[in-house]
Amino acid sequence: MREDIGTYEALETLIAEKPCVMVYFSTPTCNVCHALRPKIDEAFATHFPQIERVFIDAAKTPQIPATLQIFSVPTILVFLGGKEFARESRNVSVPLLVEKIRRPYEILTA
Repeated sequence: MREDIGTYEALETLIAEKPCVMVYFSTPTCNVCHALRPKIDEAFATHFPQIERVFIDAAKTPQIPATLQIFSVPTILVFLGGKEFARESRNVSVPLLVEKIRRPYEILTA
């Protein structure tokens, strides 16, 4: 999972360049985030290998989540074809998120 995105402009460029992007927002003090991140990372690596995975520390770069209207962590955004397709926050079900993304991902990457 990439951790080198430091500005909203850099994230915007990545979303424009890559057909599939997943952005995981967290903070260092979020215990749920620390438990969920490896599960999300594993699920996306297994089911969606072509999705570019990005981690953003919302405490370190608060302008990025603020611009995207993210007010709680963990929050996961999935962009397909440059458009926001899915947004999940707080109590995230990994299997439900995988199912939600599977079909559009398959169409986009076929």
